[in-house]
Amino acid sequence: MTETETELETAQEQTESAAEGPDPENLLVEEGEIAGDYLEHLLDLLDYDGDLDLDVVGGRAAVSLEGGRDLQKLVGKQGEVLDALQTLTRLTVQQQTGQRSWLMLDIAKWRAQRKDDLHEVGLKAAADAVNSGQRVALTPMSPFERKVVHDAVTSVPGARSESEGEEPNRYVVVLPESAPAAN
Repeated sequence: MTETETELETAQEQTESAAEGPDPENLLVEEGEIAGDYLEHLLDLLDYDGDLDLDVVGGRAAVSLEGGRDLQKLVGKQGEVLDALQTLTRLTVQQQTGQRSWLMLDIAKWRAQRKDDLHEVGLKAAADAVNSGQRVALTPMSPFERKVVHDAVTSVPGARSESEGEEPNRYVVVLPESAPAAN
């Protein structure tokens, strides 16, 4: 093989590699690192203690902040401060990467506990709907919370769920499988 042929082959391989784009896993790791830097800076400004854990879960960057006694203040009532911090963190990542971020932020395991609680709510509502033959309407929830409930309901034979209402008052209705669909 001549030197020119080798150079052409190398250039072709590089072009094919670039066309495939960057590794999605590496992009998610980068998102987590940017988010971690941003949150560490925030903790320093607030003089709060906490340990960051960066991971990739379900095709999303996941950042968990645990440890310090002041962290509950960063969760707020019903996770409202946590949701705001997650939005700010996503915007910071987007500003630095140029790509929209879907990272999940959890502080003091609040979101993990909320997910477990909502899963149980979904299972109970599904059982109630199947046993009573009646629809069970739950309280308004965020899109994340509704998805957790919908996922739980799908695991109960004979039950199904729908979302009704308009944001921010959208809620889950759990029905027996035989109930007619909402319009």
